[in-house]
Amino acid sequence: MHPDGAPETAWYDDAAGPVVRPYVMTGGRFAPDQRRLDLVCLVVAHGDVPPDAQLLPEQAQIVRNCRRPLSVAELGADLDLPVDTVRVLLGDLLEAGLIELREPPTLSGRPSRELLEALLAGLRTL
Repeated sequence: MHPDGAPETAWYDDAAGPVVRPYVMTGGRFAPDQRRLDLVCLVVAHGDVPPDAQLLPEQAQIVRNCRRPLSVAELGADLDLPVDTVRVLLGDLLEAGLIELREPPTLSGRPSRELLEALLAGLRTL
C-alpha cells in the first residue's frame, strides 16, 4: 500500500529493470531477420561508426566495442540487454554492412595430449 492508502499496483520490483525498452529498441522484433546468431559467434566491426549512420546508442556502442572480436554473449553482458535484443540489433547492423560475423574456431578431431595437459594445469591453478 502507498502511504496515501491506495493499493500497490506495480507488478514488479525495482530490481526488475526496464521492461518496455528492449521491445521499443527492436520495434517489437524478437529475432534477427536473417539468421539465428549463436552465443559464441564472434562479431567484428568494419570500422568506426559512420557520421551519417542513424543508429541507436546501443548499436553505436556495439560497433565501437567490436573493433576487436566479441561474442554475442559478451555483447549482451556489456550492454546489459537480453541476448535476443542484442541479436536483433546485430541483425540490423549486419544488414547495414557495419559488422561481420565469424564462426568461433573449432577443433578438428581430437585435441592433442599437450593441449589437454595445458588445460588441466590451467584448471589446477584456479
